[in-house]
Amino acid sequence: MPHPTSRIPHALSLATLLILGACGGGGGGGGAGFAFPVGTGNGGTPPAAESPGTLSGTVATGAAFAGAALTVFDQTGAKVCEVTVPAEGSYSCVLPAGTKAPLVIQAVRDDLTLYSTTASAATGTTNVTPLTTVVVAQLAPNGDPSKLAAAVQADAGAVTASAISDKAAQLVAALKPLLDALNLSIDPMSGEFQANGTGQDRVLDTVNVSVRPDGVAANVEITVKAQPASEESAPVSIVFRTGESTIAPLPAVNVATLVPPPTPAMVKDLLDRLNACYALPLNERVDSTIGADGNAFGEAANVVAPACRTLFVGDDPASFVTAGLHIGRASSGPRRPFESLFRFGPTNLKHDRGNFEYFHPGGDIALTYRWTDSVGNTDNDVFNAKIVNGALKLTGNSNAYRAAVRPQQELKDFLKHANLMYHAAGYNVAVDNVLDGNGDSIFTKVVATSSALPGRELVLVPRAGLTTLVLTTDGTPNGALNSSLWRMAARYVDPAQGGNPSSIEPGNLFASPQFDDAQLGAIPDQAVWKLEFFLAAGGTNPVQYARTFSRAPTLAEAMQLPTMDMTPALRAELMQEIDGVPRGIVFGAPVPSDPGANNIDFSAEGNQDGWSVPSGAYAPTTFLVAGRGPNNNRFTDSITVRTSARKAVIYCQPVNSQSDNHCTSVGNNAYQYAQGSSVSSFIFTARTARQVDVRKNFEVWTVSMP
Repeated sequence: MPHPTSRIPHALSLATLLILGACGGGGGGGGAGFAFPVGTGNGGTPPAAESPGTLSGTVATGAAFAGAALTVFDQTGAKVCEVTVPAEGSYSCVLPAGTKAPLVIQAVRDDLTLYSTTASAATGTTNVTPLTTVVVAQLAPNGDPSKLAAAVQADAGAVTASAISDKAAQLVAALKPLLDALNLSIDPMSGEFQANGTGQDRVLDTVNVSVRPDGVAANVEITVKAQPASEESAPVSIVFRTGESTIAPLPAVNVATLVPPPTPAMVKDLLDRLNACYALPLNERVDSTIGADGNAFGEAANVVAPACRTLFVGDDPASFVTAGLHIGRASSGPRRPFESLFRFGPTNLKHDRGNFEYFHPGGDIALTYRWTDSVGNTDNDVFNAKIVNGALKLTGNSNAYRAAVRPQQELKDFLKHANLMYHAAGYNVAVDNVLDGNGDSIFTKVVATSSALPGRELVLVPRAGLTTLVLTTDGTPNGALNSSLWRMAARYVDPAQGGNPSSIEPGNLFASPQFDDAQLGAIPDQAVWKLEFFLAAGGTNPVQYARTFSRAPTLAEAMQLPTMDMTPALRAELMQEIDGVPRGIVFGAPVPSDPGANNIDFSAEGNQDGWSVPSGAYAPTTFLVAGRGPNNNRFTDSITVRTSARKAVIYCQPVNSQSDNHCTSVGNNAYQYAQGSSVSSFIFTARTARQVDVRKNFEVWTVSMP
């Protein structure tokens, strides 16, 4: 162990969790009806081709799936084609003579994989899209599209032209209400089209598709990107499992709600303009004074670069207000939108993978995107925009408070109790605890409900020392719990462990009764949540709405995803530190002469890695510690970590509250953990492109079994 004052002190793959979203544009003709003519990529039942055939088609999610690595596998498992999908989304493969059908195609880009298949090696068209991925999932063992190539290698009869045709026809029939509203007919597998927003691609632009294998089958959801009539309007969607004999069709779709989505060109143009703004040095982006640390403070008016100002509605950053906060960066108080414009670190920040997710009632659109900084760290985020004169402009929202509802999956690892490790799934209702000038919360409570979960009501209340509200058992501060995470279902990893994790964690809120996987799978991706804020000052209760991008996973789905892990070296050191200490890790006296003392250094002896990220797992982007101060009040401290990081340091972060004393000042703006403060949990979180929090907890406290 290192010196105690300089470290922790003494005292589907993503192929198995496939979320597919369409992103504006795409195109060409939609196909002249649904059919698989003989001689196309899905026609006939020929044996191995005796002469080379050419396989071609469009790879798109609506937007072209540009840059994806496309691979074609034949019946023997051989790779008979490997190409990179070009900007327009088309591909073409000349198959070697002797290529044996059926063929399985995969297109991989980052954490998203699309699949398709054909029963022929003759010249023809085979597209690769979210809809073809649904067909492959229907044909694959246990609904996992990543397993179809192996199944074909074991049994060539696993994929036939008639089987492909039957599954594709079943899918098209389920989409008929949407196709009728768009006045289109499609052939998803072999209908020729281009990624330009017309014809068959218009259908891709209008749906989000989720395919989630769970080890037995895959849960599939198709959601129409219609403009809702109000904030509370439920999405138009269908949910089904692979292997079912029938698929219930979409509900009727009102053609008036199918407003034209932003095109891929619009989305790309917005991200390109963002990149042009951040390519400018800080002293060109803003006219604020730059401090000794290289950063600046300022307001929206201080954003002076035309490349930055024209990103916003009215070409005015002052028009952007979200959660009651204007663009800027202040020396204290809550974080402001687009603070990154005032810091030198985000210079050359890149934005890409933009995806149009859904419309807001007024016509604003929700976009998810990926950012990557200059050293290669990356994360997923979301913003709102609107179409102004044919271009997308960034816009805020009308909300008064920062609040969000995100689905969450969690794996809790109890270092002292390996048998108690468990999976959980649910929603995190995160509401900032806004304080007044006296350090008291302006809220008495916030009540969260969702039409997707009738009869359920979640109540959150402020708790001293915590920056977000927490759930409560009885709707009052007396029942305040430890977090804002509602665990709808939980299950021990060890099947021999009896009981349920809810019995060992009375400080957290578990649904009662808990949801089974069928109930979780029936929740729509775009669940609408209503948040009612009760103010300490009285008066009218403000109401905000939040719409999710994805639902909480089922436990079976969550168990398919690998997670980051603590390195064996650090685990062994921590086991020594917490032996015989019920609260976990307890801090000794601060050392003002040593700035590195009494902090949390999550690394192994010799500054070695503290965690690892196996293949297929998400790298964490947030590291949080939870514990208690000397007066037993709870606290949480967190930092953002680079996706490339494998170790991190957290310094104590004081809260502006008279009851919080977990930090001690040791100098000018320097703090250490106070003597007697303790840490019980290390929590790492990553976020998927569809805004699902993937969380791994390491618990170092001693569990008292009921």
